[in-house]
Amino acid sequence: MLVRKIASSCDDGECPTLYTTDRKTLLVQGETPADHGLELPERETVVEIPLELIRKAIRDKLI
Repeated sequence: MLVRKIASSCDDGECPTLYTTDRKTLLVQGETPADHGLELPERETVVEIPLELIRKAIRDKLI
């Protein structure tokens, strides 16, 4: 899979980040919340990212 960074909330790479792939999908880097209360399949997880990160990607026409 080819991955390209499209938006981040910082410059050092250790913060919430959005990536696009050659599979026409998005990858999301963020914190794993422990208190979400969701029932997820074992193979899945959730991450929490700032809403502003999505706004930035849309505003910059990256997605």
